[in-house]
Amino acid sequence: MDIIGRKAERQALLDYANSGRPEFVVVYGRRRIGKTFLIRRVFGEDFDFQFTGIANSDKEELLRGFSRAILRHGGKDRIPSDWFEAFEDLRDLLESLPHAKRKIVFLDELSWMETHKSEFLRALEHFWNGWASGRDDIMLIGCGSATTWITEKLIQNKGGLYGRVTHQLWLAPFSLAECEAYFKQANILLSRYQIVEWYMIFGGIPYYLSLAAKGSLAANVDRLCYQTGGELTGEFDRLFASIFNKEAKYIEIIRILAEKRQGLSRMDILNKQKKEDGGGLTKILTDLELSGFIQKFKPFGSGKKGAIYQLTDFFSLFYLTHMAGNKDNPHYWSELAESPVRSAWCGFAFERVCLAHTRQLKEALGISHIRTSVCSWRSEGKAQPHGVQIDLVIDRADHVVDLCEMKFSDKEYYLAKDYSGKLRQKRAVFAAETQTRKALHQVLVTTYGVLENEYSAELQAVITMDDLFGE
Repeated sequence: MDIIGRKAERQALLDYANSGRPEFVVVYGRRRIGKTFLIRRVFGEDFDFQFTGIANSDKEELLRGFSRAILRHGGKDRIPSDWFEAFEDLRDLLESLPHAKRKIVFLDELSWMETHKSEFLRALEHFWNGWASGRDDIMLIGCGSATTWITEKLIQNKGGLYGRVTHQLWLAPFSLAECEAYFKQANILLSRYQIVEWYMIFGGIPYYLSLAAKGSLAANVDRLCYQTGGELTGEFDRLFASIFNKEAKYIEIIRILAEKRQGLSRMDILNKQKKEDGGGLTKILTDLELSGFIQKFKPFGSGKKGAIYQLTDFFSLFYLTHMAGNKDNPHYWSELAESPVRSAWCGFAFERVCLAHTRQLKEALGISHIRTSVCSWRSEGKAQPHGVQIDLVIDRADHVVDLCEMKFSDKEYYLAKDYSGKLRQKRAVFAAETQTRKALHQVLVTTYGVLENEYSAELQAVITMDDLFGE
């Protein structure tokens, strides 16, 4: 199967390979996002050395694996005593190759190589600073799913590797358009409505897409998530165990955020934990944000304070809502069709899909050229009624604020009198509490558009599901 998307990333890797300069490139992103797949598709077998870290291994086992990789690529047949000696063997291997040839070194799952007191990072630093950075024929590619480790140890390193990474590539999840292209290439026939449903469950994670098979969406979900031997039945625990040490602390925060879908402040999370001291919470929140599980939003007009944290990882939310307590029914998702429980979940999950496609929303609104900030807003009780929440606010530099509401529907949405009144009420509360002087535009994002009636004219713009599939 040809690679879908990643055009800019593919070209960037090729440009770095042909730069004629020493390159230390870091490729990172959420687990299952396709980092290794991308690198191998770009370079094929054209690696002069390749080694992948081994999870939950000690230094000795990793050094033995590294030595076997050296031997496979034509280097020395010996087991190094430490990482400094291992990188000496790598240097000897690369120096034995023709000088005119670009030498590409690929180290995958770097964080798994740094075990307790292994000094792996110091040895890598010595290898790069003491030799490789002075060679115009070397390209070192470092890759890993532990995004926090990659960020702290390599990209933002304060020691000997400070400023040594020449390029960094962060891989985002696929968009709806890229998911559609994948299904089309795999000859899996799903409508755009069904692709949106897939996204609400699995997000744009390439690995999950690779598990899709021909058949209905519901049958795919049952097979992957509920039936014995389903590839994703144990995925939630694997995700966190493979990325974080003491993963239980991270899962606790994910569970807390899953209970409050509108998001929580740091203090709210502490109260949920029943803790007075937030020691360690800041790091956990930062780690989860860097790893793509949560997102921090700045409420409208709040400045730097009052950040709200929301769970934005689709599969984690789906697992905690629909899988964790329903593992005994192999046809759970099929049988849940048309139920109020599923309908309520779809409404919220569709909001998350829209939040993941704000670039497409701006394009549909014709404001892609206008500077904007995207945030959320909730009432602080200064005006009646209390508890008003607006999940997507687009604050525009042209003195307009778009207040976006999202509705998931299997047909054209009917804007009833009572809901129209709620929208007017939300605008009034927003205007009163924020004291904004900007024009307030009401925007509705829905699957198939809106039936025209006396209330639909109050909407400044209607964005449809097709708009979300924009490139």
